[in-house]
Amino acid sequence: MAYANILYEKMRQGVLITLNRPERLNALSEELRADLHQAFDEAVEDSEVRAIVLTGAGRAFSAGADMGGRADQAETVWPSGLPEGTSVADFLDRWRTIDRATIQRLQHLWELPKPVIGAINGWALGAGSWYALTTHLTIASEHAVFGQPEVRHISNTNFIWTLLAGFKNALLYSLTGDHIDAYEAQRVGLVNKVVPHDQLLDACFRIVERIALVSPETVKLNLAVATKGLAMMGLYNAWNLNAELASFAHTSMREDFRRHLDEARKQGGMRTFIETRDAPFQPEPFGPRAKRRP
Repeated sequence: MAYANILYEKMRQGVLITLNRPERLNALSEELRADLHQAFDEAVEDSEVRAIVLTGAGRAFSAGADMGGRADQAETVWPSGLPEGTSVADFLDRWRTIDRATIQRLQHLWELPKPVIGAINGWALGAGSWYALTTHLTIASEHAVFGQPEVRHISNTNFIWTLLAGFKNALLYSLTGDHIDAYEAQRVGLVNKVVPHDQLLDACFRIVERIALVSPETVKLNLAVATKGLAMMGLYNAWNLNAELASFAHTSMREDFRRHLDEARKQGGMRTFIETRDAPFQPEPFGPRAKRRP
């Protein structure tokens, strides 16, 4: 079927699903997420598709949750940090609903009975990094950059970073929002390997073709050995707690850490918001901003 926010292209015994909002760095709007998960289900039902390759259009895999905001969004009231006319209970319940839905979607990806190979072509930030890392195999372009910079404006990390990178490596980046390049991501275990940018999709589909040499039932069961084994060890408990704590993180507004960012956004839009937020953290440890510009 046709989708408004993704591209769905069958090829080489698999399917290429491309997040297709390049003008917004493939920010994860609600509509894009709905299309993506419907496409996952379509691929699962198609016996000709042996594996899924997931990538992004343009220079990003995904910059994360769509922070564009709504035109009717209420003014924030300080010092509480609540939207005008909103109670603490309403604010917390809204974020709890959003954060639980985010985790449930990652679990849907994790539970797919066909392998999903992430072809990470560029920026993979925030929720975009969570989708990238929840893919069963993850191949990064040399241009890929991973990070969770949203923690700098009062938000949450995701346990998938801890699962893959380990406790200490994950905290180094989850507590600061620092981003890392593809080679550091490979070193700490976030990705399988790094390939030249122009070879990314071919490298992923060569894996698809090798998977297709194995019986589909065998692939399905051996994938389940890994995914369901980690679930039995407690991954889902950790993820579900992640959702609950994320809602508290989002509602833990502090005027001294957030108000100046909201004011920057009013004055110069999202670009100014991000520049103001990230300025104290420059230079970043790895990636394209690792060195100060002259």
